[in-house]
Amino acid sequence: MASKQLRAPGSKPGENMLWGGRFTGGLDPLMVSYNESIYFDCKLYAQDIDGSVAWARANHNVGILTADEFSAIESGFKKVKEEWESGTFKIVPGVDEDIHTANERRLGEIIGKDIGGKLHTGRSRNEQVATDMRLWLRDELRKIEGYLVDFLKVTAARAEKEIDHIMPGYTHLQRAQPIRWSHWMLSYGTAFASDLERLREVIARVNQSPLGAGALAGNCFGLDRQAMAEELGFDGLLWNSMAAVSSRDFVVEAMQWGSMLMLHMSRWAEDLIIYSTGEFAYVRLADAYSTGSSLMPQKKNPDSLELLRGKAGRAFGQVSGLMMTVKGLPSTYNKDLQESLEPMLDHVKTVADSIRIATGVLSTLAINPAMMKASLDPFMLATDLADYLVKKGVPFRETHHISGQCVAFSEKTGKPMNEMTHEDFQGIDTRFGKDVLKCFDYEVSVEQHSAQGGTARKSVLEQVEVMKKILG
Repeated sequence: MASKQLRAPGSKPGENMLWGGRFTGGLDPLMVSYNESIYFDCKLYAQDIDGSVAWARANHNVGILTADEFSAIESGFKKVKEEWESGTFKIVPGVDEDIHTANERRLGEIIGKDIGGKLHTGRSRNEQVATDMRLWLRDELRKIEGYLVDFLKVTAARAEKEIDHIMPGYTHLQRAQPIRWSHWMLSYGTAFASDLERLREVIARVNQSPLGAGALAGNCFGLDRQAMAEELGFDGLLWNSMAAVSSRDFVVEAMQWGSMLMLHMSRWAEDLIIYSTGEFAYVRLADAYSTGSSLMPQKKNPDSLELLRGKAGRAFGQVSGLMMTVKGLPSTYNKDLQESLEPMLDHVKTVADSIRIATGVLSTLAINPAMMKASLDPFMLATDLADYLVKKGVPFRETHHISGQCVAFSEKTGKPMNEMTHEDFQGIDTRFGKDVLKCFDYEVSVEQHSAQGGTARKSVLEQVEVMKKILG
C-alpha cells in the first residue's frame, strides 16, 4: 500500500517548505520525519534569530528592506525569541522542517507574510545553518572554557594546599619513586592546561562568519559581510563562499578537541578509581559522586569516575562517525552534512557535563595521607641509592648495577633496604659510607628532584604558578 503524502491542511504541495515551489507532490510521511531536524536543531533558535536580524539589517542597508520593514522584522523576531524562551513556541509537524523554517514561519504569522517573505532575500539555508552552528558552537565552547578554568583552579588550589603529602609514583602500575600528591594532580593539570590552550585556538577558528556566502556562489545584492560578522561577534570572514557553506571542519576540530580532553579525563578518572579501591585507599569520593550496590550494603562505587571513563568512548565514536560522513562528499553542500549537527550537540553536552562532574569530584574528594605514606616502599629509593654513588664519582651504569645488588640482597635476606646496616652495604660495595642510610628518607628523596618540573616542593609550587598564568 502506498504511503500517504504529507502536507499541511489546505496547502498546496510543497507550499510551506522553503524549497517547495519546484515540487508538485507532497512528501512521504516517513521522508518528512527522516528529513526534518527541528526536534534537535531547535536548540539553535537564538542564534538563528540573531543571524536573521543581522541579515535583515544588511538588506535594509542596501535598500532591499525599508526602515519600517526592518523594524517589523526585528520586533517580530523579538516576540519569536520570547516564545522560545518561555516554552510557548508551537512547532508545526510536517511544516517546521528545521529551526530556520520554524522561525520564518512564525515571523510571518506575527508580522504578515508580505514583509516576512522578504527576509530570505538572497540568503540560502546552506549559509544560514553554517552560521547558526558556528554561533552556537562558539558560545558553548566559551562556556566549556569557563568550566575547564574552574576545574584547573581547583587542581591548582589543592596542589598548593596539599603539597606536604607524599605517595608512591607508578610506572607500569608498579611502585616506582616517591612523589608528592600535588605532583600527581599537576601531572593531569598540565594535560588539561594544554587542552585549555588548544580550546582557545579552536574557538578562534570556529568564530569565522560564513554569512553572505549564499548557496555556494556568494551574494548578489552587495551586502556588507563584514558588518554582519561584527554584529554577530565573529572575529572575521570565511573568504571563499564554496568553502564557507560546505566545510564542517570546525565541527570535526571541536569534536577532536573534545575527544582529546575526554582522553585525559578518562585516564584521570582511571587513576582515581584505582586509588579509591580498598587495596589502595588513597582517596575517598564524596557521597554526591558515588552510588551503592543493590545487593551489597557495604559497597561505595565510583560511578561518577566510571561514567567519565565510559563517556570518553562515546566522544571518540562521535568524531569518528562524522569524519566518515564527510570524507567522501563532493563540493559543496550535501544533505549528509545535516549529520554533523546531532553529534555536535551531544558531544558538546557530554564534554561540558564531564568537566563539571570532574570539578565536583575533585572539589569534594577526601585524601588519606596515612595510606599514601604506608604504601611507600624502601625499594622505591633504589634509584636514590644509585644517585648517592654517582655523587661520589661512580658512573651511573655501575651504580645502577650496584643498587640492583642491594635490592637482591634485601629480597634474599628478607631485610628491608632501610633496615640494612652499613656493614650490609659495605659487603656489596666498599664505597658506601655511613651516610648511606640517609638515602632512606622519603622527604629527602622528593626534595632531591628539584629541577624544573620535578616533585620537590619548590618545583611543584613553580608548576602551580605556571598553571595560574595559563588560566589568566
